[in-house]
Amino acid sequence: MSSLLPEPASLGPDAASDRRQVRLRALGPERARFRELIGKVGSGEHTSTGLDRQQAAEAMDLMLRGLVDDAQMGAFLIAHRIRRPHPTELSGMLDSYRRCGPVLETPGRRPLCFGVPYDGRSRTAPLLPLVALVLASDDLPVVLHGGDPMPVKFGVTLAELFEAIGIPSTGLPLSAVQHRLDRHGLALTHQPDHFPWAERLVPVRDAIGKRPPVASLELLWTPHRGEHLLVSGFVHPPTETRAWQALQDCDETDLLTVKGLEGSTDLPTSRAGITARVRQGATQRILLHPRDHGITSAEVPWQGLQLWRSQALEALCGEGALMPALRWNVAAYLWFAGRFERLEDALERATGLLLARSGERLRRQLANR
Repeated sequence: MSSLLPEPASLGPDAASDRRQVRLRALGPERARFRELIGKVGSGEHTSTGLDRQQAAEAMDLMLRGLVDDAQMGAFLIAHRIRRPHPTELSGMLDSYRRCGPVLETPGRRPLCFGVPYDGRSRTAPLLPLVALVLASDDLPVVLHGGDPMPVKFGVTLAELFEAIGIPSTGLPLSAVQHRLDRHGLALTHQPDHFPWAERLVPVRDAIGKRPPVASLELLWTPHRGEHLLVSGFVHPPTETRAWQALQDCDETDLLTVKGLEGSTDLPTSRAGITARVRQGATQRILLHPRDHGITSAEVPWQGLQLWRSQALEALCGEGALMPALRWNVAAYLWFAGRFERLEDALERATGLLLARSGERLRRQLANR
C-alpha cells in the first residue's frame, strides 16, 4: 500500500552545515562576524577565550557604527558584564573610542582630564564642576566628558550641574567647546552632542539593566589628545588594577586613580582618600588623610539640584557647607598636578583662590556668554 505521506527531503551528511551557512549569509558579514565575537566572550567560564585587543576594537567599532542589532549588542554587553572584561579588551575598546570620538587639544598646556560615571550622583553632593572652575581659574586646564541621565542609576549629570550654576553645556558645537577650553581652560564634551555613535548604545544599556563594560571604558577615555594627567574614579579594587593595565597598554604615561564618592573623583572629607599614581609604569599608592590637615567635615548629602545650586554658589565664594570639601579637593589636585611640592602649600593656595572668589569670577564669565 502506497504511503500518503510526502517523501522526505534529501538530507546529506553536510545538511546542518549548509543550513548554518545559509543563516550566516542572511545575517550579513558584519552581524555574522559580531556573532563570532559574542561567542568568544559568552561561551562560559571554561570555554570563553576572550578577545584580543584588535578584536575588542573591532567589536566596539561595529556597535558604535550601528552595524549590529540591539539583541546582539545586549548579548555582548551582558556577557562581558558577567565575565568582566580583561585589560586587553578594555585597551581595544579604548582604541575604538579614541578613533571614533570627539577630540580636544591644548597645545603647550597640560590639563587634568577627569573620568567619572556617566550615570551620575544620587547620594552625595558633587564637587567636580566647582573643582574644575577653581582649577581653571588658576590657569590649570580641565577636560571633562559626560552625557544625559544614564542607566542604571540615572543620577544628576555634569551637564545638569553646570547648567544649574548658569553655564550652558549642551547643544554646543565641538568648536565652541574647544574655544572655551582655549580661552577659559575648561571643557565638557556632551555625548549626545559630540559622540552620537556612543549614544546608540544607551537604549541597550537601559534594557539590560546593568552597567556594561562601556561604563568602565568611560572612566578611562578622554577626548583630550596630547600630554595630560588622566584622573579616573573607581569603586572596586579589581576595577582599578584593570584600569592600570589597560591604560598602560594604551600609552597613558601619567594616571591617577581615585576611590572617590560614588565612583567619582571627588575626594572624601570623612575618611582617608585612597588614590594611586601610575607614572611610566611605576605605581605609587597615596593615602590622603583630611584630618591631618584640619578637615573634619562630613560629606554633604545630595538633596536636589535647587539646594545644590545654592550650596555651590556659596562654596565658590568661600562659604557654606560645601566649602571645606571644595578647598580639600582643589588643594589635592593642585598638588597632584605638580603645582606644589607640599600639600600644605597647595591648601594655602586653595584657600586663597576661594577667598578671592576666583572660581566664581570664571563662572560669571562663562555664564554671560
